[in-house]
Amino acid sequence: MPDLFHTLLLDSCAKTPQAPALRYQSKDTDYASLLRQVKQLASGYLNQGIARSERIAIYLEKRPEAVIAMFAASAASAAFVPVNPLLKAEQVAYILADCNVKILVTSAQRLRSLTQVLATCPDLHSIIVLDTETLDQLELAATIQSLTWAQALVAAELAPAAPAAVPCIDVDMAAILYTSGSTGKPKGVVLSHRNLLAGAASVAGYLHNQSSDRILAVLPLSFDYGLSQVTTALSVGACVVLMNYLMPQDIVRAVASENITGLAAVPPLWLLLAQQKWPAVSALRYLTNSGGAMPKTTLEALRALFPSAKIYLMYGLTEAFRSSYLDPEELDARPDSIGKAIPGAELIVMNQQGQVCAANEAGELVHRGALVALGYWNDVEKTAERFRPLPPRLAGLPLPEIAVWSGDTVRMDEQGYLYFIGREDDMIKVSGYRISPSEVEEVVADYLALNELAAVGVPHPQLGQAIVLVLKQNAQQSLQAEAIRQHCQQKLPGYMQPAHIQIVAENLPRNANGKIDRKSLQAQFQNIFLASEQA
Repeated sequence: MPDLFHTLLLDSCAKTPQAPALRYQSKDTDYASLLRQVKQLASGYLNQGIARSERIAIYLEKRPEAVIAMFAASAASAAFVPVNPLLKAEQVAYILADCNVKILVTSAQRLRSLTQVLATCPDLHSIIVLDTETLDQLELAATIQSLTWAQALVAAELAPAAPAAVPCIDVDMAAILYTSGSTGKPKGVVLSHRNLLAGAASVAGYLHNQSSDRILAVLPLSFDYGLSQVTTALSVGACVVLMNYLMPQDIVRAVASENITGLAAVPPLWLLLAQQKWPAVSALRYLTNSGGAMPKTTLEALRALFPSAKIYLMYGLTEAFRSSYLDPEELDARPDSIGKAIPGAELIVMNQQGQVCAANEAGELVHRGALVALGYWNDVEKTAERFRPLPPRLAGLPLPEIAVWSGDTVRMDEQGYLYFIGREDDMIKVSGYRISPSEVEEVVADYLALNELAAVGVPHPQLGQAIVLVLKQNAQQSLQAEAIRQHCQQKLPGYMQPAHIQIVAENLPRNANGKIDRKSLQAQFQNIFLASEQA
């Protein structure tokens, strides 16, 4: 049984070394080749001086090198940090500096966009660049060594002097996934080897994954749901088809041509896929949804398109990797449920007094078990807010158990099925991405030197939620919505772009504490996108 992230590959490689593990742009990488390159790159990391638990960032689109770089970090006893490829330079630099990244794996094109901000990352000493032909043209600080992917793939047998990795155990840090918080900059969720392996085993178990599966990975690997497609597939010897799609029809063609058996997406993408014209896809065995509730109309359309495929409605939070799923047999009886706890976890609904709620009583979802993360990197205060000890259940146990408080309000019925009610904070969820309002507000406030503005999330028929940015007109300068929009396009990734910018003459509403009343603004713009859809 594997106990470290990279050893997840060993069993599959021993059983079927020639079976395809990854497929990318019509080319296969079998398990033997994947494991060999993982070992080679791990040796390359060690030759660059990486030490136990130090961080290696991967800033790439979905491709075999991204997967190899993650597993090699584990093999070198380091921790990998997958960076969303949609992020802008300043956001990437924040992550690299926040968790003291030592080695960055990226492409020349992406590195070129970072050259002006790498000075803010003092711990970065090595960059591994996939492209070889442009490496000499890149201007980097004298303290940063750059090498090509080929140079980094130093086989252990060709480098006998390479240092050996200091062994890890399953509770050591394996990865840091950055997710938006309710306030301020994104938070780094620290995941152990145990977290990742327990999640892979649990999900692969209830999805009944097997070595014959071909799973299409269309979600970012920096997203816990997207990373889960890789871990579950490789844990059972299946094949992951990596895809960076442009249009929904690209996914349709890939599902058909690649004989895909499993497909995961978030609600806005499912909505688009349900509207496509599909050929017969008899191989498709299951669909999964997470990142928000799937509208009933979308669910019914997918069931009509794929009558033989099982549909799994799931709920997860990065702080616990995965949390619940609804058995496909229960879809007709309770289509609005997020199901029950996944195998190996327990989900509790607790009130503000720390007591377990009665059936159908609203409370906060609390997750306990092997999937609970190690906390937020370098953030004691936020970690204490979310990762808290459970009330003692047995008087004889002196040490408290740490669970994760989700911040989500749910209820549990008499049969133990959970139903999502809402979030306690002001997080916005666009296309499955969790967005902090302040991340958007800070970009605009710095640009215009304003403090009377607010970003809020309101319902959107395709995206789940969309961002409305409200600003008070400034006497010193005439605010122009189009100029603000262009600035946001330069500084923020697409999913963080305001869908509507409203400039008002009066002060923004405030609550009794003097804070901007986001609930009032949400109510004011509640139907702005729904009304345009109906018009």
